Amino acid sequence: MNWNETISACRDAHQAEEVALICGDQLNENHSWFAGGAKPNRLFVIMEVRSETDYARHHIQKVVAFFGAMRLFAQRIQALGHRVHYITLDDDENEQSFAANVHRILDNVRARRFCWQQPDEYRLEEALKALGAECNARGVETECADTEHFYTHRTELADFFRGKKTYRLENFYRSMRAKHSILMDATGEPEGGQWNFDASNRQKLPKDHIIPLPRLYHRDVTPLRALVESAGVKTTGQLDPASWGWPLTREEGLDLLAYFVDVLLPHFGDYQDALTPNSWSVYHSRLSFVMNTKMLSPDEVNRAVEIAWRNHPERVSISQAEGFIRQILGWREYMRGVYWAHMPDYAGLNFFEHKRPLPGWFWTGDTKMACLSHAVEQTMEHAYAHHIQRLMITGNFALLAGIDPDEVDSWYLGVYIDALEWVEITNTRGMSQFADGGIVGSKPYVSSAQYIKKMGPYCKNCHYKADTKTGEEACPFNGLYWHFHVRNRTKLERNPRIGMAYRTWDKMAPEKQHALLESAKMNLNRIEEL
Repeated sequence: MNWNETISACRDAHQAEEVALICGDQLNENHSWFAGGAKPNRLFVIMEVRSETDYARHHIQKVVAFFGAMRLFAQRIQALGHRVHYITLDDDENEQSFAANVHRILDNVRARRFCWQQPDEYRLEEALKALGAECNARGVETECADTEHFYTHRTELADFFRGKKTYRLENFYRSMRAKHSILMDATGEPEGGQWNFDASNRQKLPKDHIIPLPRLYHRDVTPLRALVESAGVKTTGQLDPASWGWPLTREEGLDLLAYFVDVLLPHFGDYQDALTPNSWSVYHSRLSFVMNTKMLSPDEVNRAVEIAWRNHPERVSISQAEGFIRQILGWREYMRGVYWAHMPDYAGLNFFEHKRPLPGWFWTGDTKMACLSHAVEQTMEHAYAHHIQRLMITGNFALLAGIDPDEVDSWYLGVYIDALEWVEITNTRGMSQFADGGIVGSKPYVSSAQYIKKMGPYCKNCHYKADTKTGEEACPFNGLYWHFHVRNRTKLERNPRIGMAYRTWDKMAPEKQHALLESAKMNLNRIEEL
């Protein structure tokens, strides 16, 4: 594919009455903007700008995927008859920001109206509001449209919990199921007789289990990689064009959804928490990129899963379907609601006052801890890790070690192909690091080596020993687990969900307590060499 030829026809800067901006995560061809045929006086603008490539150190695959999807989307809507002006990263007239480029285009085409869709990130919300005000001051009319993507509006979660001291996902999730009639029976009760089958979805992969290969979508992205590199954009991770596999169009997204439903969904719930070095995707859908760029809607994804269960319950059990739908209808909408209820203050929360720098091996995987080495190396190779790798491996270590949540946020936001701040920061600073003090979750998600040993085979061939609690050979997770609880006792001991940890600690012999804490201190002092 010649990417330049693909986009060369999408450079329409002739006179138009209205300019409509489409951001890189708003690639929804079913949006009402495109309904009813083309409007000759409306010009859609899509742009590759340094203000978006540089706000975090992104994975090279993430930048290439966004640019590739944006270019193919521009080609698609132009083929449907719409006028499109596409600005490439190396365009001589590109001023590398939304505001500067929009002002120039408005002047060039003599537009009297500027429109944009509601952005999902706070920084863009503020930037586009300011841009709109500047346009108004120049006599240009403005309008902000809904993205028509989510089940909820921005304040719906905050409205739902108004007057409550804490948010709890389960209550919100049940209301969403009922409101949108998903997995509900004719009497208004949850299908299967219960709301949540999470207890059934925590299995370890059986020995010699054959995991299906991930569905891949090959195309030559070498020119896009060269574009990013020649522009001097600082990225991380690896990109082998020969093994590119991410979907970049709605058609590919729909095909990936069909593959998930037909091949992976029957075991998704069973093994969604399983850890293995033998598959980088296991039974996970990998639909988050095409959803977060809005090529697929959450409702069409959920309906496809529900239909698979209703039509083939002998193949797709209720626990598999519910386990997946809960992630989309419950968790995804919940996290977005928390984001808009608490930003911008949320980005500065640091409940434990952690300040330790992120170890350098988080960018390389060069650590003797097998589980962490694999999780980081996989992330750098594929720009992807599933939720247990993110929560209970990399996130667990960062929290136990007291890593500054600002640095953890920055890492997660950059390295994963599906990471946009509205969903990343609430999962990282909230669920993973408990830096919000309990807004997202009711307890810190931490564990010793035993959880990792239970859910995967890493401990068998690790340099460290999972069953050894103290000393040079002990798995660092063991001592760090107790060090975390001891140093944060005043903040956590009244939490009813983790009281058992303190009761266990208090029953230990003093010499054992001392040995655990000394082992933790040793590992924190040599954290770069672990």
